[in-house]
Amino acid sequence: MTKNPRAKLVTGFKSLSYFSREFSSESGIPPPEFRRLKKQKPATSFSLFPGLLIALMISCIACKGELTTRGKSTDSSAVSDTAISDVEAADEFQPVYALLVLPKNPLPGGDFRIVATGGRLLRKAQIQISGPYGDMKSLRTITGEELPYWRIDDFAGAPAGSYRVTIIEKDKEVISLEFLISPGEEKRYTGPVWKTERFWESGTEALYSAWINALFRDFGEDASWASLNEVTQNQDKNFLYNHLSLGEDDPAGKIRVIMQPDCADNPFFLRAYFAWKLGLPFGYHVCDRGYLGKNPGTGQWVTNETPAAKSDPVMAFNSFLRKVMDGVHSGTARTSMDDPDSDYYPVPLDRSSLLPGTVFADPYGHTMILCRWIPQTGKRPGILLSVDAQPDGTVAVKRFWKGNFLFNTSGVIGEPGFKAFRPIIVQDGAPRLTPYSALTGSSGFIPYSLQQRKMEADVFYQTMERLINPKPLDPEAALEDLISSLHEQLQVRVTSVANSEAYLKQQPGMVIPMPSGIAGIFLAGGQWENYSTPNRDLRLLIAMDAVLGLPERVVSAPGNFDIPGNVTPEQLKEELQTVLEKKGAEVSITYIRTDGTEQVLTVSEILKRKDAFEMAYNPNDGIEIRWGAPDGSDEKATCRRRAPAGQYEKMRSVRSWFQKRLHPPT
Repeated sequence: MTKNPRAKLVTGFKSLSYFSREFSSESGIPPPEFRRLKKQKPATSFSLFPGLLIALMISCIACKGELTTRGKSTDSSAVSDTAISDVEAADEFQPVYALLVLPKNPLPGGDFRIVATGGRLLRKAQIQISGPYGDMKSLRTITGEELPYWRIDDFAGAPAGSYRVTIIEKDKEVISLEFLISPGEEKRYTGPVWKTERFWESGTEALYSAWINALFRDFGEDASWASLNEVTQNQDKNFLYNHLSLGEDDPAGKIRVIMQPDCADNPFFLRAYFAWKLGLPFGYHVCDRGYLGKNPGTGQWVTNETPAAKSDPVMAFNSFLRKVMDGVHSGTARTSMDDPDSDYYPVPLDRSSLLPGTVFADPYGHTMILCRWIPQTGKRPGILLSVDAQPDGTVAVKRFWKGNFLFNTSGVIGEPGFKAFRPIIVQDGAPRLTPYSALTGSSGFIPYSLQQRKMEADVFYQTMERLINPKPLDPEAALEDLISSLHEQLQVRVTSVANSEAYLKQQPGMVIPMPSGIAGIFLAGGQWENYSTPNRDLRLLIAMDAVLGLPERVVSAPGNFDIPGNVTPEQLKEELQTVLEKKGAEVSITYIRTDGTEQVLTVSEILKRKDAFEMAYNPNDGIEIRWGAPDGSDEKATCRRRAPAGQYEKMRSVRSWFQKRLHPPT
């Protein structure tokens, strides 16, 4: 069997203990010995370092020969309801091969799993496990169909002993490692929240991206959960479920992981959870919030090496997350793109960089994390999905479009955009952030890029549209897709407004105080944050504009659409106006009026009253006003509550921000 000569980063090591020693304890930068080893003849076997119980080996392999080139095909008739090939091509994506054995300590007779990342061929590769009692066959295989490619293979329990797992592609061994199955020994580390056993490099980053993708696999934009730990307690989706064999993810467990982040915390919670499971370093900086003319600045760095507040490892982790929640806020993700101590770094706007796990920081404090790409087909537009969290701990899947992803670089605090976590290495025995100069395409990491700095919003959205939909869109399908997204956004608002209505009905005569400053209306805590909707309604207005503006986009940017040769853009615009009215009348939302009756509103009706949503965010107003009921209508006649006159005047002074579709600096 022929070895893959490009896998030298793995096979050049004589033992896994050498791998751990050189990279975890001494220095975070490959020493001269490592660079020399890369040129040596590949070794054929490995020995397992007993103290490193997570079996993890990595190889950065460039597979440019396996990739197709985006935009080569000009035959539109060849496009069927299958994925457009540019998602396979992915801008010369260089796959990273990594292996992970689950759980951390496989027990004799206990089932275990092998998680692998790699190139496109990984999905059809052979996974071989050999041991003292012969070879083992996979019971079940699950594969990820997007970048980075991943697969999970389940194996039945085996006796104690030393085993070897190998990935073979086209009769070539691309990566292998040895691991032990042995009786577990209970260990309780004292001192830090968790012990750092290795650092972040291209393989662990690939596994992190694969984990995020697998965690939210098959979920669409209608998916939501009451908390983040509800997601990680899904054993079918979370391949790190109970990885530490502590019952840490058991929903019925007495001591289990609890995670209820808001939007800024959510990416840090996911990153911390993954790092804790694999013994990786984790940290965050305490930041200020900045102001116009000054980006948020970084201060104290808090890491997993912080002394644990609890002796139980799960309780210690939960306690640490509360510390993270207190330290991370909306400004953390908007530090300067070249701040040497930033927890995030900006990435290029290309398909191979915007991987699951990449974070989007909007200009006004909201944060989302990418989780899934659904490729464009000949019949439907592509979709880019993300996950966000709300102040009440709710976690939900959201799609990329103007209604959810706000982008603006003018008149905002900090520098927004797509960013990745800075990999943390260990140098001279202490954790360090990887310098920007080391984050290059050849490093195996997502490259550091200032492409988004000062980028115009129109350029940003146009760039993202081309990534999500590399082929011209069917105009009617695109319009229907936007209507569907708007409808989903309205459905979420139904729940938010109903929650505030229910709260105030339980508190008759209560008036929720309105923040004093204009910025405070958009960024305030307490009851106002819980029950008002200024940020949601601003996004909703932008979403309405996107739907209403699509027919005109066909005229202004006809190259983005697949327009029949016998139809002019102006003719198509008129046809789409008719489609908008028809399709908008077919979907609706229902809210409960003050008198308990149901009020049905179609999307078409809501679009006609969009101006009312510039003044519909105050929870002290009755629910009919919150939904823009016209004056003198039967719908508004049942309204029994109105915000105080002083608050109404304040809302009028703020309205210009909604009219401009801009958010005051926060």
